[in-house]
Amino acid sequence: MLKLDILSDPICPWCYIGKAHLFRALEARPDHPFALEWHPFQLNPDMPPEGMDRRAYLEGKFGGREGAVRAYAPVAEAAEKAGLSLNLDGMARTPSTLDAHRLIHWAGLEGRQTPVVQALFAAYFEAGRDIGDHGVLLDVAEGCGMDRAMTERLLASDADAEDIRGRDAHARARGVTGVPTFVIASQAVVVGAQPPESWEGIIDDLQRQLAEQGVRDDADPS
Repeated sequence: MLKLDILSDPICPWCYIGKAHLFRALEARPDHPFALEWHPFQLNPDMPPEGMDRRAYLEGKFGGREGAVRAYAPVAEAAEKAGLSLNLDGMARTPSTLDAHRLIHWAGLEGRQTPVVQALFAAYFEAGRDIGDHGVLLDVAEGCGMDRAMTERLLASDADAEDIRGRDAHARARGVTGVPTFVIASQAVVVGAQPPESWEGIIDDLQRQLAEQGVRDDADPS
């Protein structure tokens, strides 16, 4: 297997779309070589813990209502093409994602990372829920088979918060400026919500390389 490290934020629409594209390719190539691991990158590392009104956030970021509409038009179009639901009207708040990233980290310790990531995307983009709210995060955790009481105790503490901030800062120091960013086997970097066909081509190339390496290894008399 080859490690596929994915830097992502659960409130990033292109991460939501990029995950859908990647998984469509993985379904088309069920013998793919990837072992996935998700890593934290906060779009808004300075967001207050309570988050903020989403309309105010978007208009402040994109220079008013018209700027926000223009910025999200290609997102809505890409989501529709990917067959995804994007409940923009239902998303009332832009949350801090520090606690969501802590939850993804804990899910990884239990082998539940991808289901939790998918559930966070669905909660935010499809149901319009505030994934900075601990009650919502507990629902996600429990729905993915994690222990609700234990997760509640962890969320009430500062457990792993500095680790998440440090990993986020490390990614930025290594040159990551946006997400999704995919790192294949700690070597090749793929940036952005690549279409399924691109991932299928990458998988096919990797499988050819692995097969050729296997042939060389078998032929090595040592």
